[in-house]
Amino acid sequence: MTKTQVEVITSVQRRRRWSRAEKERIVAAASEPGAVASEVARAAGIHVSQLFRWRQQLCGAPSAAPAFSPVVVTPGLGVPPPPAIEIEFETGARMRLMGSVDASTVKVMVAVLAKARRR
Repeated sequence: MTKTQVEVITSVQRRRRWSRAEKERIVAAASEPGAVASEVARAAGIHVSQLFRWRQQLCGAPSAAPAFSPVVVTPGLGVPPPPAIEIEFETGARMRLMGSVDASTVKVMVAVLAKARRR
C-alpha cells in the first residue's frame, strides 16, 4: 500500500485577484523567445486561456485598420515598360495590375489579398 498526499479544503476559496503588475510579469514571461505559453500558465497556476486573455487585454487587439505604405517611383531605363501597378500586402501577397483593369475587380482582389494569411 502506498501513501498518498491528500489536501483537505476547510473553507470556501474565492477567486484569486491578480494585480496588473503580476499579469504583466506573467504575460512578459510567456512572450520571451522560446517560452511555451502552457508551461508559463501552469507555473503561474492559471489556465492557458486566462494567459491569452490577459495578453489581449494588456497588449491590445491587433489593429485591422488599413495603413498606407510609402510609394517609390523609379525612372525606367531604355524602353518604357507597359503601365503597371504592383501592390505588396503586409501578408506578403503581391498584386500586379497591367494595362486597364476594371475598378470593381481591383476592389475585390485587394479585399481578398489583404485578408489572406501570411504563409
